Amino acid sequence: MHCRQLSVIQFKNLEELKVNLSPKFNCFAGQNGAGKTNLLDAIYYLSFCKSFTNPVDTQNIQFDKEFFVVQGLYQVNGQDDTLYCGFKRGQRKVFKRNKKEYERLSDHIGLYPLVLLSPADTRLILGGSEERRKFVDGVIAQYNREYLYKLITYNKALQQRNALLKIFAEKRRFDRESLDIWDEQLVANGAYIYKERSAFFESFLPVFRRYYAFLSGQKEDTDILYDSTLHGADFQQLLQESVEKDRIAQYSTVGIHKDDLSFLIHNEPVKRFGSQGQQKSFIIALKLAQYAFTKNIKGYNPILLFDDIFDKLDAQRVSQLMQLVSKEDFGQVFVTDTHPERLEELFMSIDSECRIFVMEKGRFANVKTLNEAS
Repeated sequence: MHCRQLSVIQFKNLEELKVNLSPKFNCFAGQNGAGKTNLLDAIYYLSFCKSFTNPVDTQNIQFDKEFFVVQGLYQVNGQDDTLYCGFKRGQRKVFKRNKKEYERLSDHIGLYPLVLLSPADTRLILGGSEERRKFVDGVIAQYNREYLYKLITYNKALQQRNALLKIFAEKRRFDRESLDIWDEQLVANGAYIYKERSAFFESFLPVFRRYYAFLSGQKEDTDILYDSTLHGADFQQLLQESVEKDRIAQYSTVGIHKDDLSFLIHNEPVKRFGSQGQQKSFIIALKLAQYAFTKNIKGYNPILLFDDIFDKLDAQRVSQLMQLVSKEDFGQVFVTDTHPERLEELFMSIDSECRIFVMEKGRFANVKTLNEAS
């Protein structure tokens, strides 16, 4: 799978652009604010129906304009697909695949799998448990639609249960039967989510370890532990036992919304004891494992986005990584960097087609193709 052509209108700082893309490497170079990350975000939009930098759609419209449009022409298993996303102030977002509008945006998730590596990924290690749950959910949702639906239903029930607990506290009364209604939904959906997360980690961990070993030169032992209040417990019973605690806290204290991951090197937390280089390698290994895991299930290559790759690794590690993703196991790759000459030097030594787009103030100032395919 790859995106053959991308066009945007009034998306962030991009007035109007249309670009034909290489099926292998596409690099967007330019100073900060030139628009290179916004182009990656447009591609991300077409996979996930949302931005990876700003979830508020109105703030993704170019300043003083009324709407934005992002369109893409994709090739999937030899077939051409067209994707359209449009949003106008005061109206709902419109998303179409081959000119047919989706009734639910969630129906689109997973059809055009994508893996993003960006500077914000440091939150996976340094941030709270919600960041790590989002990573897990993002991987599973791209191949398991039922998981996504049950996760949405679970979160809605959780919001209602928490709102009810606050009302009980404010009115100084308690109605157990009202709480039971939401408990049933939490149990029905949460048990499935827990089962799928457990199965995911059993398969994901060996893939992650393989990529971390590649990045670290086989020097370090790594592990990822899945922490959950549901380990060896009955969810319904847990909710019953935690009722008094929940009433005091005014929120639900047990459930899959409390799940977390422990990232370890030599049995020590990466967050506290890992060097900056180890933390970066850990994150990249997570994303490469996500790519390989998703590809194995979907049967075709996801799109891979590297935003500000030189911010994460030194030049030697970047070269090593690009050599890896240039192989047939990987498909279309997008890279951003502030220095076009650095990108050109890097890809001159890699035997894969690469287009380098130099950007200035939201426009293309120059385009160069290296190792053009015959």
